[in-house]
Amino acid sequence: MARARSEERRAGILNATLEVIAERGYRGATLGAVAERVGLSQQGLLHYFPTKEALLVAVLADRDRWDTGGGPREEGSWRLDLLGSLVEYNAMRPGIVQTFSALLGESVTEDHPARDFFTRRYTQVRAAMAATLRAEYGETLPGGLSPERAAVLLVAVMDGLQYQWLLDPEAVDMPEAFADFLALLRAQPPASPKSPKSPGKNADLS
Repeated sequence: MARARSEERRAGILNATLEVIAERGYRGATLGAVAERVGLSQQGLLHYFPTKEALLVAVLADRDRWDTGGGPREEGSWRLDLLGSLVEYNAMRPGIVQTFSALLGESVTEDHPARDFFTRRYTQVRAAMAATLRAEYGETLPGGLSPERAAVLLVAVMDGLQYQWLLDPEAVDMPEAFADFLALLRAQPPASPKSPKSPGKNADLS
């Protein structure tokens, strides 16, 4: 019973954190602001999440579960057109994208509390994207890459676009740019130019 109440309280804190992020952005999502939203003291909030980073990582983990329909997807069930829809959805929630991008940037430093989360996440996401690409193209994409090699680029484009969009949303249309990248994935490589044939022994060279 106590465990169920604790889980319910944690879920309420995560929902409140999302609301604060949506209203105030990453920097405005302070422990004090979240604690006030859920009717706790800041010390009471720390009982559930010991640091702001721990709270935000929990929010991002929940976001991933929501984005995948409540749990891990089966291999290949993420179609490329659904990825485009996800990019469009992210363009409507800049606060959570800002939180993801800010924590991701900070997590590359040694001993950052979010480092393990992002390392595990990228391992899982690369595998999921490779499965998606394999389901669509088989063992080789039109450009000649394997699904595993293309998955690294696909994830890099999705997350890299978020940084560019956050910095200059007027100049970078994130959904449109991602659609452009998918078009490149689907494009057939240009035909190699044929080597000129050597003239035959009896060819007229005049």
